Order: sequence, then C-alpha cells, then structure tokens
Amino acid sequence: MKEYPRSERIGPELQRELAFILREHVKDPRLGLITIQEVRVSHDLTHAKVFFTCFPVDEGGREQERLLNGRLAGFLRHELANRTRLRGVPELQFVHDDSVRRGEELAHLIDEAVGHDRAGSD
Repeated sequence: MKEYPRSERIGPELQRELAFILREHVKDPRLGLITIQEVRVSHDLTHAKVFFTCFPVDEGGREQERLLNGRLAGFLRHELANRTRLRGVPELQFVHDDSVRRGEELAHLIDEAVGHDRAGSD
C-alpha cells in the first residue's frame, strides 16, 4: 500500500490551524466570515495555496484575497510556526475559491431548465 506524501498530510493540518487562527486571532472586520476550503502544499513544502470562500457567498472575495496575501500572510505564517511542529512553514498564497457561487448558479440554471421542461410538457 502506497503512503500519502508528506505534503498531502500537512495540508489538512494547516487548514485546521489557519481556520482556528483566523477565527480566534484575526479581528479585522474587512475579512468577514471566511471558510478555508483546502490547503495544497507543494512537494518541497515551501509553498502552500490556501483556497477560501467567504460569506455572504463571495461578497468581497477579491478584496479579502488582497488582504490575506498582504501583511496578514506574514502574521498567519508566524502563528502557524508557533502552533505547528513543522521545521519550516510554507509561504502562503491565498486564492479566493468561487466554486460555491458557481455551484449555486448551476443549480439555479438546472432548476430553471427543469421548470421550463415541466411547463412545456403540460
């Protein structure tokens, strides 16, 4: 049986810790409610892409991405260093994930198509 690479084991740990740090230690009202969807760590463990969504759904997501990738990224990385037992904490790159909004749009289109199909068959 093949074991998971270390980068795949570290991603979920960073996800949990980042969610905790954002919830408990970051009090910037411009960030709103953020959910960390996934953390993908490079194989050499030097970079991590952090995918997040915000609520209300994707309102101000690009602004939040800018804030998270600015000075706040250094603070979050420092806090991760304090909370994890990693020798080196990966450089963080935050990416706004709009898949939730796209999913809602697709569900709405499907509902519309089904409604028109039912109306047409009556």
